[in-house]
Amino acid sequence: MEGSSLDIIIFAPLAAILGVLLFWFIKLLLIESQKYFLDRIRSKHEPLCRFTNFLGILFQTICHALGYTVTKSGISDVYISVNYGKVAPKKEKKGIFEWISNAFLFIGPFFIPAFLLLICLFLLIPGLFQIKVPIEIINLEYTFAGQLISFGANLHLFSQKFFIFLVNIDLLHPGHFGFLLLLIFLGMGIRPSYIGEKKIDRVDLIYDLNNVWQLITHKPLYLLILLLLSYNFFYISLIFDQSWYTILFSIFGFLSIISIVAIVIAHLIIFLIKATDSIEGKKRFLPYVFLPFSYLLMRLLFYYVPVDYANAVSLLVMILSTFLMTLFILKKGDTFKSKLSIKRRDKKSKEGKDER
Repeated sequence: MEGSSLDIIIFAPLAAILGVLLFWFIKLLLIESQKYFLDRIRSKHEPLCRFTNFLGILFQTICHALGYTVTKSGISDVYISVNYGKVAPKKEKKGIFEWISNAFLFIGPFFIPAFLLLICLFLLIPGLFQIKVPIEIINLEYTFAGQLISFGANLHLFSQKFFIFLVNIDLLHPGHFGFLLLLIFLGMGIRPSYIGEKKIDRVDLIYDLNNVWQLITHKPLYLLILLLLSYNFFYISLIFDQSWYTILFSIFGFLSIISIVAIVIAHLIIFLIKATDSIEGKKRFLPYVFLPFSYLLMRLLFYYVPVDYANAVSLLVMILSTFLMTLFILKKGDTFKSKLSIKRRDKKSKEGKDER
């Protein structure tokens, strides 16, 4: 084990924590981007936007209820609507218990729903949690650089298996299809866009950061205790020469990757909706019909003509063909509008000449 004592004792435990904070901030930025694009389609798709808000309220309420359960405060009443959610505890507890409940409310939605999907992945992907520390950093493992590289290596191994699963996902498999639906629900509603029954408060990046800041400044001693517990866990891992500390924070990184992928998929869905809004008439429904049709057609073809990576090819053909069809319909519509405007202009010009 190399590295200075100061690096090992003070800075090394911070590496994984900073890594989690970085991914959490990336997640916040992507959520803000998603809300911006949701606002762009809100005028034509108000029910969809309200549904995404309901999902965010639902996740938030579940996390708050879980916080009361963990602190043994009990739950006396739960109320959920499209724009508001509230959990009333049986026992009003103050101090550390209240702080933990608020932590579940403000921070839980970013991780707890994704944790459920992580459990599903554990069942769907064999050997998902076979985490190995790269040989080249064994001698640096308990330094800041070693912890950071180990954290990144764990995330790389998880991401590799996760993306391989997504690329080869079988939409005809009930477990795979159910996971995809949950992933879409998570991406569309990881955070609500607004809350409040009477006065609607917008939920944005500043709102979330302000809640977290209030949680920290309200009882900074609790955050210090949590940090000291993290350091103690790091030292225990150091004494037993294990990677327990890095693995624990790597799991938070796994949850962030799942959430980020879900939000990116939600962006693609919103872009498709925005694109089809520009198509007039019933033709705007063609891309949505073509999505399952093209996939089923390819799967049927590969059933009779087996090839390697049939699932991946079917998924790729479905995405590309739907994208190209949407572009074709949009371009054809623009050409039709251009010809129509030219005809109208020529007609007006001809009528003007006749009047003369």
